[in-house]
Amino acid sequence: MISEPGRPGARYVLFDVDGTLIDAVDNQRLIWRTWAERYGLDPDEVYRVALQTRPMETFAQVAPDRDPRQCLTALHELEDEDVRTGTYTAFEGASKLLNTLPPGAWALVTSNYEHRVRERFARTGLPVPEVLVDAAAVAEGKPSPVPYLQAAARLGARPEDCLVVEDAPSGVQSGLRAGMTVWGVNTPASVDGVHRHFGTLRESVRDILAFASGPSPHRLEESSP
Repeated sequence: MISEPGRPGARYVLFDVDGTLIDAVDNQRLIWRTWAERYGLDPDEVYRVALQTRPMETFAQVAPDRDPRQCLTALHELEDEDVRTGTYTAFEGASKLLNTLPPGAWALVTSNYEHRVRERFARTGLPVPEVLVDAAAVAEGKPSPVPYLQAAARLGARPEDCLVVEDAPSGVQSGLRAGMTVWGVNTPASVDGVHRHFGTLRESVRDILAFASGPSPHRLEESSP
C-alpha cells in the first residue's frame, strides 16, 4: 500500500506534463510553425530553439529585432486557441498512474500555464493534483532546480524523497540539480543524466508506483543498526 504523504517514510512523484503525461508534440510543433511563419522565420530552426529554451529566450535568439512582449502575446494567443480546438491525448498508463497515487503524494511541474494544463487534463480525463507549479509560479524555469524544489516544498517533501518523471533534457537537469531521483520516459534513447530510462510512460507505471510505496532512503538509513 502506498505510504500516505506527511508520514515518516513517504515518497513523492513530480511529473512534467507535455511529453510526459500529455502527448502534445504535434500541437507544439504546429503552434511554433504558425508563430514562425507570422514573423517570416524558419519554422524548423525556431522549433529547435524552442525545445531547449523558455519562450522569451527563444525570441531573443530567433527574433532579436522584435518586441519580445508582442512575440509572447502572439504565442499565447496561438496556445490558447490550440487548447480550445486542438486534439490531445494522454499517454497510455497516465490515467492508471495518476488515479492510483494518493492525493498529496504527487504534483505537476510544467513550463506551461495552469489554465492550459487544467483544460488539457479535463479533456483527457486526467485528475489534477493539489500541487501544480506552472510557469507563472517561478522566476526561474527549467533547467533551474527552482520549479521542482518549489513543488517539493509545497508537498512538505525532502528533495531526496522525490522522484521526477521527465522527457526533456531541460527538465531532467532541473530535477537533478534539485537533488532528486530522475527517470526519463517517452524517448527512444536515454536522456543524459537520468537514473533510469523507459521507452514509454506505460512501461514505467509499475516502477513509479513501487517507488512511491517504498520507504524513503533517509528513513532506511535512520532504521539501520
